[in-house]
This record gives sequence, structure tokens and C-alpha cells, in this order.
Amino acid sequence: MTRFQILNLLLHFLAFYIGAGIGSFLNVVIYRLPLGLSVNKPKRSFCPSCKTQIPMWQNIPLLSWLMLRGKCASCGGKISVRYFLVELLTGLLFYAVFVKLTVIYPNPWVHIPAWGPEMLCLWVFVSLLIAGTFIDIDHFILPHSITIGGAVAGVLAAWWVPGLVEEVTHARGVLVSLASAALGLGGLWLVVELGKLAFGRKKHVFDKDLPWSVSQPDETLPPVVTFGEEDKYDWSDLFVRASDRMLIECSTFTINDRTFEGPLTVELWENKLKVRTPAGGSTPVAEVPIEEWKKVAGITRQVVIPREAMGFGDVLFLMMIGAFTGWQAVLFTILAASVLGTVIAMIHRLTGRAEWGAKIPFGPYLAAGAVLWIFYGPQFVGWYVSKVMMRG
Repeated sequence: MTRFQILNLLLHFLAFYIGAGIGSFLNVVIYRLPLGLSVNKPKRSFCPSCKTQIPMWQNIPLLSWLMLRGKCASCGGKISVRYFLVELLTGLLFYAVFVKLTVIYPNPWVHIPAWGPEMLCLWVFVSLLIAGTFIDIDHFILPHSITIGGAVAGVLAAWWVPGLVEEVTHARGVLVSLASAALGLGGLWLVVELGKLAFGRKKHVFDKDLPWSVSQPDETLPPVVTFGEEDKYDWSDLFVRASDRMLIECSTFTINDRTFEGPLTVELWENKLKVRTPAGGSTPVAEVPIEEWKKVAGITRQVVIPREAMGFGDVLFLMMIGAFTGWQAVLFTILAASVLGTVIAMIHRLTGRAEWGAKIPFGPYLAAGAVLWIFYGPQFVGWYVSKVMMRG
């Protein structure tokens, strides 16, 4: 093996291991960002169990987790295999981008690595997709620092490398990036609103009378609606917009020092409640703003809960994807994400694990669709267009 061949092997390994190192940092982002912790202080990673900072020689990407067998060297606490998988996934995707952009001549050992702006931009994009995916899986949120911050980075990347959005000039790259971000924002927002109109409520009928209440254990956090002993709903999850409302059919209901006997309907809004008696009556007999609530409790057998087809974070996530990759990628990503979501939901249903599929938010499917676009999207579009033209 010649020196040139050895150098090529080292370059391939370096591309992968740079990704693994970035994956180690992404683990920090995924853990700290949703908790409001700084990703810079402390600078070193720490054990989730004992909070001991991990020295550099015990924080080598991939190798440290394997050598320590997924345990903290200080307390022996278990460190999730997810840390290893994020590093591995990031390394593989960085390497795949490297291979995609590397020119290979007839002699397989003669490569021209594409170390340059395009690879750097795609590495940043892939990193944002991975961080957003795992934060969404863990917390069902997509932080603005990833979605909106990523969209800004995408516009700058399209100016630096117009080819990311299939353009050749810097000015057109920025314009197409902005237009594609707007398409992602507006297109998926329309899907969300239409989905809200069509599927925006979920009805629960209980087998027996259940007590329910509204409480706020921590004044720094939003209220919580509790049914029975286990079913709890956070206020911020229930009321995404001003028009959202929860309908609770009650046999008895108490607000502060007033008690109403049923059948009656209690409407919970983001900032007030209304009592209608008889159930479903057109005129409320009581309306109390949230600032005056002291005690809210009742007995129910039926509740209608507002729900979202997907969150607004998904809309901003697609905006970021559009900024990096262009309008065609936006359309492809929506289609691919929908197909992937449907297939995975069917697999979970067929295997009797439908609840697993219900726990996966839409963000990871969007990220998967965007990754597919990077490697196969343009080829798929070209193949599809050729088939349509042949039929025409």
C-alpha cells in the first residue's frame, strides 16, 4: 500500500471520526438544551447520575462508552446506549456526506476529497437534524435555537454555497433559500390548521365516574388537568391557540365556593372556564377568568380534548430544512415523512405495539425525509419526471 493510499484511508477515517466527535457534543446539546442548561458551562460532559465531570481520557467518542461498558467510572451508574448511538449515527452521516461529495476516478484509490464549504454546510445541517430529532423524541419539543437558528444558518449557507438550493449565484441562493423556508413554514402550517379542523378533538368516555381537577403544584409552571389518579394533561399541551377548548361533561362541579349539580358541561379555555347547564346549553350560567380560580374540581364520565396533528415546532423545523435545501426538498420531505410515518405506524399496529408509534413525534420523520433528500432526492425527482414525460 502506497503512502497515497494510506493517506486516503486516513481521510476516510477522519471524516467518520469528526462526525463521532460532533455526535459527542450533540449528546450534550440533546441533554442540556431542553433543560435550559448552558451547553458551554460546565465545558466538560458530566455523568447524568452523580454529576461528576468526565475527564477527557474517559470521553473519547465511541471508544469510552465501549471500554466502560456503558457505566460511569465514578459512580457506576448506567449511561444510556443512546449516547453511543448518537455518536455512531453522526459519524456515519458525516462519512456518507464525505463519500457523496468525493470524486472517485477509475482507480479506486485515487480520490479527490471535497473538503470545502459544501461539505461543511451539510455537516452543520445533519447535526441540526440529529439534535432536533432526539430532543423531539425525548421532550416532544423542537427548540427555537435549532429551528429558527438553523433557518438563519441555512440562508447563510445558501449564500455561501448556492448549489445547496440548486442555484449558481449567491444572490439567487439567498432568495431561493428564503422562498423555500417560507414554503416550508406556510405549507406545513396549512397542513396543521386543516388537520386541526378535521381531527382537532379527541373524545374520551370513561367506564365509571372519575374525579377531575385543575391544579398548579408549582407556581412557576402552567396548571395541570388531572383525571382520576394517573391521567394528567399540561396546560401548554392542551391550549396551543386561543380557540382551543376542553369540554367536560359533569354530574357535579365546584368552582371556588360554588357547586353546580348536573348534568352540565364545563368548558376549559386557556384563560377562563364556562359552565353550561343543562349539558350543552347555549348560554353559560357562569364564566370565571383563570386569575380567580382557587378550586376547580368535579365528577365526569366524558371529556373532549383538543389536540394537534403536529406541533408548530414541526412547522419551524421544515422551514429550517427548506432554508438549507430548497423548495423541491420541502415537497419531497413532506411526502417522505408522511410515507415513513404511515409505514411505521402500520408496523407498530401489526405487531400489537400501536402505542409505540403514537409516542413518536413528527420531527424525526421530517429529519429522515431531509436526509433521504440529501442522498437520493434529486435522483428520485429526476426518475419520476422522466417517467411522467415518457407517459405523456
